[in-house]
Amino acid sequence: MNTSQNVNETGSKAAADRSYDLKNYEMVPKRYYGRITATVVIVLLLAALVHAFSQGKIEWSFVGQFFTARAILDGVINTLVMSILAMALGILFGVVAAIMYMSPNPVLHYISVGYAWVFRGTPLILQLLLWFNLALVFPVISIPGVFSVETVNVMTPFVAALLGLSINQGAYTSEVVRAGLLSVDTGQYEAAKSIGMPRLQALHRIILPQAMRVILPPVGNEFISMIKTTSLASMIQYSELLYNTQNIYYANARVMELLFVAGIWYLIIVTVLSFGQSRLEGYFSRGQRRRN
Repeated sequence: MNTSQNVNETGSKAAADRSYDLKNYEMVPKRYYGRITATVVIVLLLAALVHAFSQGKIEWSFVGQFFTARAILDGVINTLVMSILAMALGILFGVVAAIMYMSPNPVLHYISVGYAWVFRGTPLILQLLLWFNLALVFPVISIPGVFSVETVNVMTPFVAALLGLSINQGAYTSEVVRAGLLSVDTGQYEAAKSIGMPRLQALHRIILPQAMRVILPPVGNEFISMIKTTSLASMIQYSELLYNTQNIYYANARVMELLFVAGIWYLIIVTVLSFGQSRLEGYFSRGQRRRN
C-alpha cells in the first residue's frame, strides 16, 4: 500500500514539475492594442494632412523661388543679428539682476525683485510697443549742457526691438542664473572667502564656472526661443524674417507659400542652434561625467 502510494505521489510530483516547465508552454507576446490603435490613427491623420497640403491651392514652385530671395535673406540676417545682440544683453542684465537679488543690500535686492516682477508680468508685445512709442512720454532725451536729441530719432525699430527683447530676456535669465548660483555648494563660497577673495572675483573665478552646467541648458533654450520671439518685432516694423515675408505676400498674395519659406528658415536656424547647444552642454558637463 505504501509502495503504490509512493508511486502515485512520485508520478503526481513529476506531472506537477512538467506542468511548471516553461518548455511546455508557447510564449505569446503581449499585444498592446491601445498602442496599435493610436499608431494607426496618427498615421492616418498625417497622411490626410499631407494629402490636404498636396491638393491645396499652393504653388510649391514659389517656395523654391522665394527661398533665397534677397528680402528673405536680409530678414534671416536681421533675425540672427537681433537674436544674438538681444540675448547677449539679456544675459548681461540677467547676471547683474541675479547678483543684485542675492546681495545683502536690501535696496539692490528689491530693485532686482521689482525688475523681474515688471518685465515678467507684462506681455512682450506690450513692452515693444511702449519702447517704440517712448517719444510720446519723453519727447527729448538730453543731459543738460552735454547733448540733446529727439527721442523719435533715437528710438528706431531696431533700437526699440533690441531694448524690448533684451530687457525682457534679462528678467527671465536672472532667475536661471540665480538657480545656477544656488546649485553651487556653499563650501565653495566659504573657501573663496577664507582666502580673502572678493565676492565679485569669487563669482567670476569659482562660482560661475561651476554654475554653468546648470545655467547653460535653459539659457540655450531661451536663445533658441529668442530666434522665434524676434518675429514679434514685426509689430514695430523691424525688418526681420517674418516682417519681410509679410511685405512680399502683401504684394503677390502668395500667403501660404511665403509662410512656408519663413517656417523652413526658422527650422533650419533652430536645428543648427540645437546642435551647437548640445555640444556646449557636453563641454560644460564633462567634469560631472568624470565624477559619475
